[in-house]
Amino acid sequence: MTFPFFPDDSPSTPQCSAKACRADAEWVLAWNNPKLHTPERRKTWLACEDHREHLSKFLGVRGFLKDVVPLAEWESDEVR
Repeated sequence: MTFPFFPDDSPSTPQCSAKACRADAEWVLAWNNPKLHTPERRKTWLACEDHREHLSKFLGVRGFLKDVVPLAEWESDEVR
């Protein structure tokens, strides 16, 4: 029996992390929860243009947001 790493219906491009949004992601929101994570650790949410501000505010109000970077720039940094 074979288990695929990604289900057949997985998107071919990264999608926005906002609830029920299926738009292509354009932004990476890097964050961490200082009560749970070491200072250098970064978790990521993806955002489309429409949800970037809302998701940024959600994380920012809690003191979690560390950086907002265009997805293309984030991906090119990951390759290095």
